[in-house]
Amino acid sequence: MISPRPSRRSFLKVAGAAGLSAAAGSTAFGRARQADSDRPVVGSGAYQYECIHGWGEVPGHIDWFETHGVAVDRDGLIYVTHRAGAERPSSPDMAQDTVVVFDPDGKFVRSFGKEYHGGGHGIDIREEDGQEYLYLAFMFPVNLVVKTDLKGEVVWVKEKPEEPGVYADPEARFSPTNVAFAPDGGFYVGDGYGSNYIHQYDKDGGWVRTWGGTGEEPGKMRTPHGLWFDSRPGRTPELVVADRANARLQYFTPEGEFDSILDEVSFPAHFDIRGDLLLVPDLHARISLFDRENRVIDHLGYDPDWTAEVLDGFRVRTAPDRWRPGRFVHPHDACFDAEGNIFVAEWVSTGRISKLRRLS
Repeated sequence: MISPRPSRRSFLKVAGAAGLSAAAGSTAFGRARQADSDRPVVGSGAYQYECIHGWGEVPGHIDWFETHGVAVDRDGLIYVTHRAGAERPSSPDMAQDTVVVFDPDGKFVRSFGKEYHGGGHGIDIREEDGQEYLYLAFMFPVNLVVKTDLKGEVVWVKEKPEEPGVYADPEARFSPTNVAFAPDGGFYVGDGYGSNYIHQYDKDGGWVRTWGGTGEEPGKMRTPHGLWFDSRPGRTPELVVADRANARLQYFTPEGEFDSILDEVSFPAHFDIRGDLLLVPDLHARISLFDRENRVIDHLGYDPDWTAEVLDGFRVRTAPDRWRPGRFVHPHDACFDAEGNIFVAEWVSTGRISKLRRLS
């Protein structure tokens, strides 16, 4: 791993920094674009987006089920992970691909990953020595971290680490949810659906350290679902973790020492960064934008009455006829593309991808 970049969409940071530094004017992105009058708009001021729900022409061999992750490569291709069915099929012929790729216009490009059927979850992209790779986190029943090229060719597979000894108890489960990239070429794995640890690896994939575990006190976690190396300009580079069930973000030094807590979230799932912006998809029906000082810019799509309806027994996620334009159900991942548009993957039973086309 040579000269890796610290973000899964690292090429966006360069493109985004210049545009976002213009935020002191009337717009952070240059000339405003006009929305289609039939589509809802979310956000305000310099951060307005037109909602295109149900984005992407899903091919006939894919039956969306719980879309979980989304990432964009340097060519603008969009990669989506989904669980591809709640249970592992009895026959390999029944398995679906868990990674589906679209071009920027939403046309299907390719799909792969039948061997991970039922476990599709986190997906991040990093460029290493001029080539991009996928880092995939597969939840139960698969429970693996897998590095592949952009067409799914496997580079390596990692199971639970034995070195820290935290899984010695047969009841201790390892079920990874997402991966974050360190600027030195290493990476971090969040055991979000397992035993609530963060595992750090070096650039060669060797285990470095483990910290966390279950709890509510600082440094402990309940569902460390997403994680990201926050190296926005003007900030001390640190690892930020979406401590979802504790309804907070926790910041750690690169070596895993607890630093601080941000609680302006509801049920945070993951992250992306563009210039000064921190993007946080929140499973409680909204998508949050934070500035460089982690002050809330906007909770996109937020409406307290709608959130209450969504959280009432979580029945809305299985009832598409109740979904509302310009409102989100359960945003599970979100990312920027090179133009500042946002793609959102939602944890709903039929799967759903939305494109938020930036207007300002």
